Amino acid sequence: MIDHMGIAVSDIDRSRKFYEAALRPLGMSVQMEATPEQTENGSTALGFGVPGEKIFWIADKSKVGDGLHVAFRADRLEQVDQFYEQAMKAGGRDNGRPDPRPNYGPNYYAAFVYDPDGANIEAVCYAEA
Repeated sequence: MIDHMGIAVSDIDRSRKFYEAALRPLGMSVQMEATPEQTENGSTALGFGVPGEKIFWIADKSKVGDGLHVAFRADRLEQVDQFYEQAMKAGGRDNGRPDPRPNYGPNYYAAFVYDPDGANIEAVCYAEA
C-alpha cells in the first residue's frame, strides 16, 4: 500500500492548475499547502487527496524526474473519462485515451496523460463495464 508519493514540478502554479482539474473527477483536491519556510529544501509543496489524507504531493525546487508514472484509482468508469477530459483541457498531452486494457488485467479501464512536465499520469478503474 502506498501512503503517499511526491513528484518535482518545474512550475508549481501551472502544475497546481493541472492537478486540480485532472484530479477533481476522482474526488481529490489540495488538502495541505506547505510554504518554503515550512519545507526542508525551501520548496512550495501541495498535498492532494481527500479530507484527512494527503497521498499525492507536488513540489518545486527539485529536479524533475524522467520516466515517472503515477496511477490513481477511480471508482467508476466515468471518472476515468472525466480525468482524461479535464487533464487534456488543463494542458496535458495524450498518452492513451480512456479504454479497456485487457492486456493489463481483467476489468482494467484506464486513461493516460503526460502532465506539464512529462510525467505519465494514469486513472484506472477495475469496475465491470
